[in-house]
Amino acid sequence: MIETILDNDLYKFTMQQAVWRLYPGARVRYELTNRGRTPFPEGFAGLIKDRVARMAALSLTRDERVWLETACPYFTKAYLDYLASFRYDPDQVEISQQGDTLSVRVEGPWSRTILWEVPLMAIISETYFKVTDPEILSRQAIRERNQTKAQRMTDAGLTFVEFGTRRRFSAANHSHFLEDVLAMDHHHLAGTSNVHFARIYGLAPVGTLAHEWIMFHSALTDYETANAAAMDAWLKVYPDVLGIALTDTFTTKVFLRDFTRDRAGRFSGVRQDSGDPEIFTRDILNHYRGMGIDPATKAIVFSDGLDVDRAIKIHGFCRGQVKDSYGIGTNLTNDVGVDPLNIVIKLSWAAPEPGMKGRSTVKLSDDPGKHTGDPEELTRCRNALGL
Repeated sequence: MIETILDNDLYKFTMQQAVWRLYPGARVRYELTNRGRTPFPEGFAGLIKDRVARMAALSLTRDERVWLETACPYFTKAYLDYLASFRYDPDQVEISQQGDTLSVRVEGPWSRTILWEVPLMAIISETYFKVTDPEILSRQAIRERNQTKAQRMTDAGLTFVEFGTRRRFSAANHSHFLEDVLAMDHHHLAGTSNVHFARIYGLAPVGTLAHEWIMFHSALTDYETANAAAMDAWLKVYPDVLGIALTDTFTTKVFLRDFTRDRAGRFSGVRQDSGDPEIFTRDILNHYRGMGIDPATKAIVFSDGLDVDRAIKIHGFCRGQVKDSYGIGTNLTNDVGVDPLNIVIKLSWAAPEPGMKGRSTVKLSDDPGKHTGDPEELTRCRNALGL
């Protein structure tokens, strides 16, 4: 299921480089949240443990490194040396099952545990569908569905990126989607978040940072200053590239307090991952205008559970106002006639430096259904931010 270390999303590697450089002593914990409350079959945890154990054999190959040096010039030689020495440590992953409830926890140095999240979710998803063996669409029907989606978005003038590693039906189906689109005479597929598939299909690898980056900074500083600290730290590592800021870790309303003219000028745009996309767009455009920045020079990446219809609707609203693009995940890589899993693995605790007391971490989304973390800590977060 995971046959190369590059079968992961780009933002895990970009964040790993930043963590390795700025926070080498940080320790963290991640935990699985089963938002869809899917019951897992008996013995499922054992299957996941076996597949996780196999990942210890993965390492960066010479050819993969050579490709990264060209495709991702923001990776330094020192970081690529580190990545070449990296090995997954299955002892960092604790997997158990009580009845039909699956528990997954990852704990250890942040720079070494950060790569687990995405492949773990992909393994859980693919294993679930192998075990349950649902009836799915034929390969021809899936191909037609894939190409119809890509054609509709292309006809609408919409640029999209495939973001579907985490909850894909299978690695093979993930590959098939990209093959189907690339076989078309004309398409607006701008890249993929998956580094391995970017390499083998000659696509641009796309991604910057995830919620965990801001969540970690809430443990390093506090909720009131987490967004500012996270943005400033990111700019230290990537002053001129990878400039898409993530807005909704502690609500967009709070993010905008710290999205000053200087930061807004230096970041090339923002990513929307929860809440109402039209309200979000109006708020962002007004924020830019209020600071004397032309929104047409900036980008918004929409990535909140999108399908083709939603993306086309949002594009119609944005047209001519801002550079909009769309990161579409599960609807592209797991649209084969099954109900995809609704699972996430999020940072739940962090100790930023050796000797520092660790703290619980939470995500306070623009969509209450996407909140994660300890309920008492979520209340503390709301109170601290005046929400």
